[in-house]
Amino acid sequence: MANTQMLITEAYSAFNRRDIDGALALMSEDVSWPKASEGGRVVGKEEIRAYWTRQWKEFDPHVEPVEVIDRDGSKTEVKVHQLVKTLGGDVLSDTNVWHVYTIANGLIERMDIRESDPSSQQTPSAAFSKL
Repeated sequence: MANTQMLITEAYSAFNRRDIDGALALMSEDVSWPKASEGGRVVGKEEIRAYWTRQWKEFDPHVEPVEVIDRDGSKTEVKVHQLVKTLGGDVLSDTNVWHVYTIANGLIERMDIRESDPSSQQTPSAAFSKL
């Protein structure tokens, strides 16, 4: 659990610093990532780089982990507080959502988004989550 928590903490910290290379170093080559603000998914580090670069030209997301729950196997669920602002500083969204990670060999392989508590067993949704 300590290694998973360190991985998660480092990933969010890099994202919030806009350190794309630092965040991508924590992911597998064929990582699958939701494009919450655009719909659909991207696969691979370069597609994530392009998605985040577009995203950060449109708004300013900041995402902080609040709770980390390791599940059986390779799943880790992270409750995050997400604050999304315009580039001018106006608040667009101030919410908590769940990010569900698949981690293998010490790297992030997949991330999904869920609006509700993981115990409710609802399917992940394309919430306004920015990471």
